[in-house]
Parts: sequence; C-alpha cells; structure tokens
Amino acid sequence: MEPSSSEVAAARTAPAEVGLHARVLEHLGTAICGGELPAGSVLNIDELVDRYAVSRSVIREVLRVLASIGFIEARRRVGVMIRPASAWNVFDPQVIRWRLASAGRMAQLRSITELRTAVEPHAALLAANRIGHDEASDLVGLAAKMWAAGEAGDEERFLHLDIEFHRRILLASGNEMFVRLQELVAEVLTGRHKHHLMPHHPHQQALQMHADIAQAIQRHDGERARQTMVQLMEQAFDEMKSLWEQIGMPDRGAHRAPTTR
Repeated sequence: MEPSSSEVAAARTAPAEVGLHARVLEHLGTAICGGELPAGSVLNIDELVDRYAVSRSVIREVLRVLASIGFIEARRRVGVMIRPASAWNVFDPQVIRWRLASAGRMAQLRSITELRTAVEPHAALLAANRIGHDEASDLVGLAAKMWAAGEAGDEERFLHLDIEFHRRILLASGNEMFVRLQELVAEVLTGRHKHHLMPHHPHQQALQMHADIAQAIQRHDGERARQTMVQLMEQAFDEMKSLWEQIGMPDRGAHRAPTTR
C-alpha cells in the first residue's frame, strides 16, 4: 500500500519540529478547552510565532489540526477565530484529554460516562452472544489480574488492565462503531488516574462487578452482562463525584449516570 501524502510529510518532518508542534498544539488546545481563549477570540499567526518562538509552518500545522477538530475557523477580514464548544469534535481523544485537564473536568466525565452507560452495557450483551471460547476465557483471566492489581494497590498495572478489559468487550461486541470508542474509553480511564479521581485501592464492589461481567459473557448470559455493566458505570461515576467533592471542587451540575434498565 502506498503511503498517504500526510504520512510522507510526517516522515519528512524533523523530530525537533514535531516536538515543537506537539508543544504548541497541547498549549493552545488546553487554553481553548479551559476558557483562557474563549469563543470569539482571534488568533494572530505572527503573534503566535513570537510567543512560542517557532516557525510559521509549525503554527500553520497546529492551526490546521485545531481547525480539523472544530476549534477554529478562518474568517475573511477577521482572521483565525475560536469557535464555540458546540462546534468541537467532542469524540476526538485529544479534545477529551484537554477537557479533562480543564476546570470543567466533571462535566466532561459526566458526559462520557453517560455515553459509556448507553454503549458499553449493550456491547457486553453483544459480546456474550458473539465471543469465542478462548476470548471469553482470556477476559475472565483479565478480570482476575485486575483484582490482584487492585488489591495490591498497583495503580499503573490496574489502569492498563482496566483499559484492556473494556477494549476487549467493545471488540468482542462485533460492532465496528463500538470498537472505535475504545480510544475514548482509554482517555477517560487515563484521565481519572491522572487527575486522582480513582481510589488507590479499587473498591471490592467494582472488582467483583468486573469479574461478574466477564463470567456472564463467558456463560453467554447477555442480560446479566448488560445489567452488571450498567451498575459498574453508575458506581464509577458516583466514585468520581465523591472524590471530586473530597478535594473541594464544585460539582458544576454533575449528577448520577442514567440507568438504561
């Protein structure tokens, strides 16, 4: 297969320039999500070149990426303008990561948990109907490893296993659109860990629910897998909300994740 023009361009880009691009993109993306650059603000390319001490080509590439996810638009006789949040591609993993780093973190966690509550229970039901014997056994083994890592307080390993557990269920669902949500799930789980919205030792109830979901899928009990996944989503959001309140941050309208039962 011939490489795309974008792949060729990326391959020719000097490593130093790639690093500068990533730094500027991260800073501007976070500033937009955090409200430091509100909707309606105008970005000036020359000012950005001076502020970040980079070339115009780096700034243009950063702006191209921001435009592709709906953050900015070029307007004649105005310049590059920040667009409102309603125009953003909220499914883009970068956007999710930047929003999780902002003061509106709980609103982002709430919306993602509501999406997961709508999707992952049905993915678990489909997985119970479609998963192969070996895949099901591996999922049960993965839940056991999660339990061991959680009990040991090994947060990094637990995070890795948790991401893999949910990825495998989405994959086993056999629905290609569900599978595409795995990056979104990985970002929210990583964000919970990074921003200390996950307990050092996961609650036994959560560990048990992961095990119950895996076993229900292995037994091809789709309804049991679905119901338990709903309970897991609700428990996860209540846990995040509680930890958020403990560190003295405002709720900002967060509420219990809705049940689909």
